[in-house]
Amino acid sequence: MSSRNKSAAPAGRLQRAPEGFVSGELIDDIVRHGLDDTRRGFLKRSFLAAGAALAAGSPVAAMAGQAAKSGAKGDPMILEPRPWSTVLGKPVAFHPYGVPSKYEANLQRRQSPGLTPTPQASVAFAPLQGFFGIITPNGLHFERHHQGWVDVDPEQHRFMINGMVKEAKVYTMDDLMRLPAVSKVHFIECGANTGMEWGNAAVPTVQYTHGMLSCCEFTGVPLKVLLDDCGADLKNGKFILAEGNDGSSLTRTISMGAALDDAMVAWGMNGEMLRPENGYPLRLVVPGVQGVSWVKWLRRIKVGDKPWNTMGETSTYVDLMPDGMLRQYTSIQECKSVITSPSGGQMLLSKGFFNVSGLAWSGRGKIKQVDVSFDGGRNWKTARLETPVLDKCLTRFNIDWVWDGSPSILQSRAIDSTGFVQPRYGQLTKVRGTRSTYHNNAIQSWNVAATGEVSNVHVD
Repeated sequence: MSSRNKSAAPAGRLQRAPEGFVSGELIDDIVRHGLDDTRRGFLKRSFLAAGAALAAGSPVAAMAGQAAKSGAKGDPMILEPRPWSTVLGKPVAFHPYGVPSKYEANLQRRQSPGLTPTPQASVAFAPLQGFFGIITPNGLHFERHHQGWVDVDPEQHRFMINGMVKEAKVYTMDDLMRLPAVSKVHFIECGANTGMEWGNAAVPTVQYTHGMLSCCEFTGVPLKVLLDDCGADLKNGKFILAEGNDGSSLTRTISMGAALDDAMVAWGMNGEMLRPENGYPLRLVVPGVQGVSWVKWLRRIKVGDKPWNTMGETSTYVDLMPDGMLRQYTSIQECKSVITSPSGGQMLLSKGFFNVSGLAWSGRGKIKQVDVSFDGGRNWKTARLETPVLDKCLTRFNIDWVWDGSPSILQSRAIDSTGFVQPRYGQLTKVRGTRSTYHNNAIQSWNVAATGEVSNVHVD
């Protein structure tokens, strides 16, 4: 099974279908005002049309015939020398900084401009359908910006700790990087990830349903070391305020418990310095907490005795409940999972064996178990958890499946080390309603049609 972005693939494999899009104006309207019957109808018609276009001209039969024909005669691709095997290759360090193969050019971050009002306040979704293992390549890490990204001169960057401390201090990058460093692998997920799925708005692919998610090895100094260095008042100081150094001066309140647990002031990601779009030269890492609190271009942390209730904590990143009240400071990313292959926009090109693969994560600890259903949740089988299984980190799961060609609905259900079980959509919306945007951790369903086409479908 393959999830490569090709226009053709050998029979018996999985084909990546073209991406589906809806108008930016419609998505922006949904994010701002929620779903009503009119907007829901527009979405359904858009995706039905996209599905019809994907199904038209299905290459399954043609490719199966070609495969049988080439198999009977012997495949020249293996029997005859290929052009690249008869010539000298490119010299060492042809690319001083390595780049992917040109044949993988379609595996890229993708935007949905309608989600945000300006190019600077933007989202770029990671292509989860094409990832292996649990580590996100730096060049494909999802992006979410409030005022665009900046490339900061590390020689001019300063980081300060003040507030309820014995001594306020300012650190240079050299100061920080001389301290004992740690490296840990954690996931980061935007609080709005899967937000477009509220209220039966089924976007086409896993890149758009769950693509505001990444997982990397971060390197830096534990925040508790720096708080201790400044003599933070841990008896009366219950919160910290993290502030960024970009145009938005993003500020977030974080509990002192999270700050002292495993928060990190990080400069490294996957063995190299942070990328500019990920906060170079310094960002805050708060494992298990929504990505907006992982403040980029980190310039200051202030210790205080109460939440700051900044604009971004009261007008956004809050949960609109059925009674009209807003639930605030729900920053933990709850237990969640998704099947990435096969997933929406892909196509099974023949009956037979497939490895069904996906990702699971929890902001409260480790993944304990993942169950997979092939019949819309009526029956469940336990998947294999691939090592390593780490705290507040993506966990890869796999399970064998023999597809007999009949319609199927694929689902995954994660259970974390606290015993929390990922909810069904019906369970979640019964408590939360359908007008929210943030913190959607419901079970994701993929419909596999008899044609092999995979699409997004809501199952309560």
